[in-house]
Amino acid sequence: MYLDKSQVTIKGKVYSRCLLRESYRETGKVKHRTVANLSKCSPEEIAAITLAFEHKHNLEALKGPAPLENLYTTRQGASVGAVAILHGLAGELGIAAALGHDRQGKLALWQVIARVIDQGSRLSAVRLATSHACCDLLGLEAFNEDHLYANLAWLAENQRGIELRLFQKAYPQTKPPLFLYDVTSSYLEGQNNELGAFGYNRDGKRGKKQIVIGLLCDGQGVALAIEVFAGNTLDPKTMPSQIEKVAAQFGGGEVTFVGDRGMIKGPQIKELGEHGFHYITAITKPQIRALLKADVLQMSLFDQLLAEVWDGQVRYVLRRNPRRTQEMRASRESKLAALTGRVQEANSYLAGHPRAAVATALKALRKRTAKLKLTSWVGVQQVGRRRQVELRVDECARVEEEKLDGCYVIKTDLRPEQITKEDVHARYKDLAFVEQAFRTSKTVELEMRPIHVRKEESTRGHALVVMLAYRLARELGRRWADLDLTVGEGIKQLGTLCATEVISGGKVLCSTVPEPRPELGEIIARTGIALPSVIKREGARVATKKKLQKRRVIRS
Repeated sequence: MYLDKSQVTIKGKVYSRCLLRESYRETGKVKHRTVANLSKCSPEEIAAITLAFEHKHNLEALKGPAPLENLYTTRQGASVGAVAILHGLAGELGIAAALGHDRQGKLALWQVIARVIDQGSRLSAVRLATSHACCDLLGLEAFNEDHLYANLAWLAENQRGIELRLFQKAYPQTKPPLFLYDVTSSYLEGQNNELGAFGYNRDGKRGKKQIVIGLLCDGQGVALAIEVFAGNTLDPKTMPSQIEKVAAQFGGGEVTFVGDRGMIKGPQIKELGEHGFHYITAITKPQIRALLKADVLQMSLFDQLLAEVWDGQVRYVLRRNPRRTQEMRASRESKLAALTGRVQEANSYLAGHPRAAVATALKALRKRTAKLKLTSWVGVQQVGRRRQVELRVDECARVEEEKLDGCYVIKTDLRPEQITKEDVHARYKDLAFVEQAFRTSKTVELEMRPIHVRKEESTRGHALVVMLAYRLARELGRRWADLDLTVGEGIKQLGTLCATEVISGGKVLCSTVPEPRPELGEIIARTGIALPSVIKREGARVATKKKLQKRRVIRS
């Protein structure tokens, strides 16, 4: 280790530079790296460090009013591992460039990175910044939660441009031939969200308003665009904006939309055709029964591994999933057994309580039958004039109910010369990529809910933050696929890597990144992102405006 000093005179003004450097050998070559920039140190401090190097083999020879160890000290700094890796990954994926390098773009990038590190509100993102070197690594000035809320509105306003730049980064030459689209809902805890409404709640939360979220992905499941709708929006009503987005924003072409059953119906198929787009979707059980009745389809086709039928311009691909067939029949038997147990309990109660009404027991059992969706082949009735009830199973109706167990039919307008029936089936199954994105975004790593915003633009900005965070988490999962850890576990491991601050005279000169322990080094190496050796200190202090309550309830 040595001091590298230099001076240069420009227009009569002298500029000095002093770097603390070290030499090392790599593959037989001598290389140098900078440990710290000491240019801002005073001449006295530089002289003291120079003196220390001159007597490094005999420190006892140094005599003075202050011991040598007081010239500079080190201490643990902020966490750098998670932010540095996610920042580098955002650069590789084009997320940083898509957001931009001004203050608003950097604030948005921090919101995305904070969502991956530890999920929460804007307030929690600010608190997170106090323990992570986000300002130093992202080059941010001081901010608080009000700046982040305003940044959500900025994201909503610039969403189309951000999504377009990401799309152009992923597809600079050709365009994807396939788009996967699906929707989900996310419930709201409050009542004041401007997009909140009552609708079909996929989260199973009764009595809570929700929003509807549509996610557009390419054929590999990479999220390209996200859109938020009012909570009472029907699935097919979300399709027109996606068609317009692909046609106008992403360049159109001869592309195919893949959507779940109930998503792509007659009006949507017509609109897709007007743009020259194709579709792959599935039809419902009532539609399958109608086609069987019309003799367009035959039950024998479901015995084949994969069958197809042409009906005018529509092509149907048929399959029966044996595993799903067994699951459905086992579920039906389990429901019947549970209902039988309820009948036995009701008869025991009627026998032990002479004043109990049989009609009340019948009403409760019929309500239970309807809830279990068994009314098409199971009935509950009184046994003659006795104070007993019994189940009546219609075996013919039961056979009819089981006929389509595990059966599904995929519908498309693509011709056999364009795509085989096997590929039609495989592309429809690719919707699992979107379902995985929703699971990750809503619950697993990113926790889109609960939503801590009320304004429409803030809600849309929040959804965009989650989508971009999902792209980071998905890429980390791909790069860590061979390691025995989840994305969340890997992020926590990265968060343990902290900078080392070099202090002299009570002033922090610089922050260096220490060599990680071997286990953590392997995690970092798999990301392919190189950590910086020295971090420039921006000196920004992040603080929240809202403090924690002084009197908090602590539950044991």
